[in-house]
Amino acid sequence: MIKGLHHNAYRCRDAEQTRQFYEDFLGLPLANAFEIKQTKSGRQTKTLHAFFQMDDGSFLAFFEAPDMPFEFKPQHDFDLHIALEVEPEDMHMMFEKGKSAGIETRGVSDHGFIDSIYFRDPDGYVVELTAKRSDHDEQVRAARQSAHKVLESWQQEKSQSV
Repeated sequence: MIKGLHHNAYRCRDAEQTRQFYEDFLGLPLANAFEIKQTKSGRQTKTLHAFFQMDDGSFLAFFEAPDMPFEFKPQHDFDLHIALEVEPEDMHMMFEKGKSAGIETRGVSDHGFIDSIYFRDPDGYVVELTAKRSDHDEQVRAARQSAHKVLESWQQEKSQSV
């Protein structure tokens, strides 16, 4: 059975720029970094794998792999983003910190059960900081009761419009 997230991994252009954003700006300590010289399939490579630890023990990880082509592009929130939970006061402090640092900063977005702000990291990934509302857990429990019906309705409407 799945216990939780160990790490989520992304590509990065430059491990030091990534470290500056995730460690210096967001405050996630660099917990591990190691070079991969050979893939499990036997291909020679020169790749750095870096891990930034969150308070719950999980990690955000990055690969700097200069020998492997990868198209970096600014991601749209709907395409790819990661949401990290913070306390409401920390979210507001980070909003001001992002603006002051000249980092692309958006929000505060009211999602009903959470409030969120958004940053773009050096590689174009969207990082969301989200703070739970006081009734978050109740709203999530209530939504769970109708989630399958909402999805089923979506699928039916989608198939009728094709």
